[in-house]
Formats: sequence, structure tokens, C-alpha cells
Amino acid sequence: MAAANVLTTREAAIKAARAKEKADVAAREAAAVVLRLFDNDADLVADLLGVSAEELEREAKPISAARAKEVIETLRARAERPSRPRRAPQTRVERAAPSQPASDTPAPASAPDDVRADAA
Repeated sequence: MAAANVLTTREAAIKAARAKEKADVAAREAAAVVLRLFDNDADLVADLLGVSAEELEREAKPISAARAKEVIETLRARAERPSRPRRAPQTRVERAAPSQPASDTPAPASAPDDVRADAA
């Protein structure tokens, strides 16, 4: 049982280390992107973010200009693409609910929609 606990803990530590590395890369890329968007004005960006300019530049340094540009293009493409509305999944009760029986009274007739008539 103790060995299983050690293995589980070790696997969790490995997953956490991988997640930390991914987060570090994302943070470095974000720093490089924001600097590129603000024409590499580290002092301005540092003031906006409330961090030191040296720290910001140190974070951004390992990221190439090409990678920063690629991230910017991805963000722009994502911003331009309209989001699709998502429907909430139906519960089992909603799917299994019987439909309402048709009533004996006819539906009232309505006047044609003016907007549709104009379009035709």
C-alpha cells in the first residue's frame, strides 16, 4: 500500500512539473507578445502590468520574435472568428418527457409578417 502511495505521489509530481513548465512557457510567450504589441517599450508595459521592466524583459528574452508573431496572429484570428452559441445538453428527464397532445381547437390564423413580405 505504501509503494502504491509513492507511485501515485510521484506521478502527481511529474504531472505538476509538466503543467508548471507549460505555464512557464505560456507566461514567457505572453511577455514577449505584449512587448511586441507595444513596440518593445518595456518601461510602458512594466508600468501597465505593475512589474519591473527587467523582469519583463528577462521573461520575454527566450521567446523568438517569430514565435511572438505567431501567437499574435493566433490571437487575432481567434478574436475575429465569431463564437458559436452553445446549447445546454438536455437532461434525461427532458428527453424522456412526452410531447403535449394536440388540442382540439385550431390555431388562430395570423396576418403575414410584413418583414418577410418585403423581403420577397
